[in-house]
Amino acid sequence: MACLQTLTRSFSGWVFFCCCCCLPLLLTSPLPPKGAGVAFTAHHACRLRKISFQPYIRNHTYTLAKTARDSDQDTDNRLIGQQLYANVKESNHCYVMRRAVEMVVKDVLLTEAKDQYLYAKEVAEFLAALTQQLKHCEPSGQREQIERNLGEMKRKMEELGKNGKTKAIGELDLLFDYIENACTDAPKKGGHKKKY
Repeated sequence: MACLQTLTRSFSGWVFFCCCCCLPLLLTSPLPPKGAGVAFTAHHACRLRKISFQPYIRNHTYTLAKTARDSDQDTDNRLIGQQLYANVKESNHCYVMRRAVEMVVKDVLLTEAKDQYLYAKEVAEFLAALTQQLKHCEPSGQREQIERNLGEMKRKMEELGKNGKTKAIGELDLLFDYIENACTDAPKKGGHKKKY
């Protein structure tokens, strides 16, 4: 009984302490700086889960790229590479890759190529799903430079005509690696890395 009375008294003391001391401190503590939540949300919107890049889809993408690369006659031009990041902050790389993937899916994979190449439809669906997950990813500044870099990629692809589409498909392995590297936080495993 004495134990119960001590427990009740100490519980009442804690309630009194929390109401009189802790609650006013919580109510008067400053809020986080305005925009802090926006930065986190923008960062989160430009992130993909590492688990999205499963080995089977990596293999299908690399196989598709190799098949197209075997027919690519042009060894002088490169569509996917570091030039897409020229004068663009690293924090905007994921946005750049989202836009590059959208372009390749719409202008290449969803054209006659989807019936021409093994795995083209499956890879197109996978890449389209990634861009859907990144639909709220927006750049912080530098939009003009990003548009210039992507415009140059599109111009070069169109200039090459049919071979531009073949080249874009032949570089899908690079595109896969670039979007994985730019849009996931986890350490990268697997896949081959090419220096261009």
